[in-house]
Amino acid sequence: MELMLNRRKTVMLLSAGLLAPRAALSATPREITWEELIPEGVPYSNIIGEGELDETNDTWNPIYDENGVKLNEQLNGAYIKMPGFVIPFEITDQGVTDFMLVPYMGACIHTPPPPANQLVVVSAKTPWPSDRLWDAVWVTGQMRTQLQSTDLGQTGYSIVAEEMEVYQW
Repeated sequence: MELMLNRRKTVMLLSAGLLAPRAALSATPREITWEELIPEGVPYSNIIGEGELDETNDTWNPIYDENGVKLNEQLNGAYIKMPGFVIPFEITDQGVTDFMLVPYMGACIHTPPPPANQLVVVSAKTPWPSDRLWDAVWVTGQMRTQLQSTDLGQTGYSIVAEEMEVYQW
């Protein structure tokens, strides 16, 4: 009988542990701005470093100093909602699930990429429609801080998007 109670308690505790993160995510997300991705005390003007002209490809490549990769660690694990623009990694018939969230339209496409602390990799649970790629979006989910490289540039943050919607001006 005691063995049965221990198993029940164990199952209940494990179930509670699995449900706790979902309960936390059902809370109201904290709305953040792009400026909040830069750690306190680091002015935006200090994240832009030097640059170099790539004459072969006729492009300008920014060289960011250490401030461009400084991340706001207070956002690690935070349940947030932030606006931005979608730069897809891949588009399927269902839409876009993996993309880079950028602070302004055209970032990483026609211009050199912003610094890592201004780029967010997003993995959406529900595909974003491919006919809405030019819309500004709200992305809601849990944010993680982690430097990682992509084909479009180095990023400093990632979000698993629980919800996405068109950003209303």
